[in-house]
Amino acid sequence: MSVQREMEETIFYGDPAATGGISVFDQDFDELFSYDGDDLGLIYTSAYSAFCLWAPTAQEAEVVLYDSWQQTAGDRLPMIREVRGTWRLTVSGDLDGKLYTYRVRIGDQWNEAADPYARAVGVNGDRAAILDLRKTDPERWTTDKPPLASPMDAVIYELHVRDLSIHPASGTAYKGQFLGLAEGGTRGPGGILTGLDHIADLGVTHVQLLPVYDLATESVDETRLDQPHYNWGYDPKNYNVPEGSYATDPYLPDVRITELKTMIQALHDRGLRVIMDVVYNHVYDGYRVNFTKLVPGYYLRYKRDGSLSNGSGCGNDVASERTMMSRFIVDSVLYWATEYHMDGFRFDLMGLIDVDTMAEIRRRLDEVDPSIMTIGEGWIMETELATERLANQSNADALPGIGQFNDGFRDAVKGNIFRYEEPGFIGGRSGLEQVVKTGITGGVVYGQTIGQFADEPRQCVNYMECHDNHTLWDKIVLSSAGVSDKQRRAMHRLASAMVLTSQGIPFLHAGQEFMRTKEGVENSFESPVEINWLDWERCAAYADEVAYMKKLISLRRAHPAFRLHSAEEIRAKLFFEKAPAGTVAYTLREHAGGDAAKHLYVVYNTNPDGSTLSLPPLGVWEPLFGEELAVLGTEGQLTVKGLGMVVLAVQA
Repeated sequence: MSVQREMEETIFYGDPAATGGISVFDQDFDELFSYDGDDLGLIYTSAYSAFCLWAPTAQEAEVVLYDSWQQTAGDRLPMIREVRGTWRLTVSGDLDGKLYTYRVRIGDQWNEAADPYARAVGVNGDRAAILDLRKTDPERWTTDKPPLASPMDAVIYELHVRDLSIHPASGTAYKGQFLGLAEGGTRGPGGILTGLDHIADLGVTHVQLLPVYDLATESVDETRLDQPHYNWGYDPKNYNVPEGSYATDPYLPDVRITELKTMIQALHDRGLRVIMDVVYNHVYDGYRVNFTKLVPGYYLRYKRDGSLSNGSGCGNDVASERTMMSRFIVDSVLYWATEYHMDGFRFDLMGLIDVDTMAEIRRRLDEVDPSIMTIGEGWIMETELATERLANQSNADALPGIGQFNDGFRDAVKGNIFRYEEPGFIGGRSGLEQVVKTGITGGVVYGQTIGQFADEPRQCVNYMECHDNHTLWDKIVLSSAGVSDKQRRAMHRLASAMVLTSQGIPFLHAGQEFMRTKEGVENSFESPVEINWLDWERCAAYADEVAYMKKLISLRRAHPAFRLHSAEEIRAKLFFEKAPAGTVAYTLREHAGGDAAKHLYVVYNTNPDGSTLSLPPLGVWEPLFGEELAVLGTEGQLTVKGLGMVVLAVQA
C-alpha cells in the first residue's frame, strides 16, 4: 500500500461511502463537493432557524440544541443530506437564546463540534449561540468612517486590548476590556492622557488590534477570569466571534459582540480606523478543531507520511488552497468587514496562505470598500504547498494592494532580531547604508543596487518593533553594552524617525512612543500582565519622547513627499545625496501644495561626534525638524551635531 493511501486511510476515518469512495485528498473532491451557496451556518429569524452544514464525509448529521452552556445532553435533531455534501435543517419557532452544535457520524464514530460559521458562542466557545445580531448593534452604530484617501496616508499603531488599560495607573474603569479602549477622558500619573485619548492625541490613523476573535480555552479560560491570565491570541477557536475575556460578561453571547462594536464606533468617532489581526494560517489544535471533527483531513495540510504540516511552528498549517477552506477565509474576512465595520486586516504568517486566496480577499474587499487595508507577514516559509503558490515576499507581484512587513529594513536599522547583541545602522555598524536605502524607497526597485519585494510603496510596511521579539528599546539595550541611556534614547528616536520618514506604510508598536520595555523578555505571549501592560508611569516619565513621536507623525502627515503613491513617483522625486559613512542623506524634490515644502533634505546620522554634509543648491535651506542638531554653514554645508535625524526644507 502506498504512503499516500495509508495517510488517506489514517485521516479519512471510516467508510468513504458518503463520498462515493472519493477521498478528501483526491483532486476531484473539490470539483464534486465544493459548495458556493450563501447559506452556510445559521440563518435566524423569529419565525424559524435554518441550519446548513458542509460535511461531505459524514454518513449522518444532527443539530443539537442546548438551553445553556452547562447542559450535558441536548435535543438531537436529524439533518437531511442535500447537494454537494451539505446537510440542512429548518426548525420552526423562535430559538433566540438557545445554543447549538453539530454532530456528524463518520464511519462508526460520532463527532460533535461548534459550527465553523458560528457568529456567536457561549462561554469558552464550545457551543454556538442563536441570537438576533441586529440586537447587538450599539445605539450609535454607523457605517461612517474616518476618511482615508490612500493607504500611504496611514500611520498604524499596533495594540493589545488588555495591554492598553490593565495598568493600575491607566485611569480606566473597564480594565483589560473592549470598553476600556472605548473610554474617553482617562488620565494617568501627572494628569497625562491615557487610553483612547493618548492614542488619538498621537496623531496615528489606524489602531491595529492583536487578535480579538474567540481564542482557545487552553490560553484563556473565560470561566476563570478572576485568576491572572494573558495571551496574545494567536490560537484561533471560533473565527467569526469576539473573544469573551475582553467582555464585561463572557457568559452572555450578545455582550461581547455589542461591546466590540461599541469600541470600534468609539475609535471611529475619534478619527481612528481599526485593523484586525487575523490568523488563518493555522488553528489552535489540528486534531480537536471543529473543522477536523466535521470533515477530517480536509481543512489542514499533511505531509506524505500522514503527519500535519507545520510551517507555522504552531502544530499545523491551514490548507487555504482547498476550495472550501479558501472560501471560509474569504467569507470570514468579509463578515468582519461588513458586520463589524473593520477598516483593515493584518494576516499573521501570510506566507503560508496561497496567493489565490489572498488575491480573492483583496478583490472582494475592493467591492465592499477599496480603502480597507490589507497587510501581512509575507515570510518565506516551508509548508506542503509549492513556494510559487504562497503569498510571500517573493510573490508580491501577484498581490497588488497587499502590504508586506519589511523585515530587511528593520534588521538593517536596529540589528538582526535573532542575534541579540548585534547592532544595526543606528548602533554604528558599518556597511548597512545600502540596505537602509531599500527601506527608505518603500521596498520598490529604485536602481540596480536598491530594491526589494514591492512593486508599489503600498506593498511595503516599515517598522522597528511589533508584539513579536524584543521591543526596540530592549534590542538597543542588548546590542549597546557600555553606551549611555542618553545615547540609547537618541538611537531609539532615530529608528522611529526613519520609519516615519521613509516611503511605504509606517507601523508603530504601542508604547514605542515612550520606549516601551518588556524587561528583556523576547516573546511575551504568556508572560505576566506586568511585563505586557502599557506602563503609564513610564509614559509620564518619558513625556519628551512622546512629544517627539507626535512631532514625527505630524511631520509625515504635513508633507506629502513622505507619502509618494507609486514606484515611478519615488524614482522621479527621491534622490540620494552624497554622505559620509554612517549617514544616509536624500532629497525629496518638487513638492508644492498647501503648506508643504517644495524640497526636503533628510539626513540620518549615526556618528555620535557628528557629520558634515554638502547641501544640493536647490534654494535656501531652513531647518524643519531636528533643528537642535542642525548647524547650517555659509558654504552650503550642514553639520549634524550628534546622532539623530535632521530635515531641512526649501519652502514653496
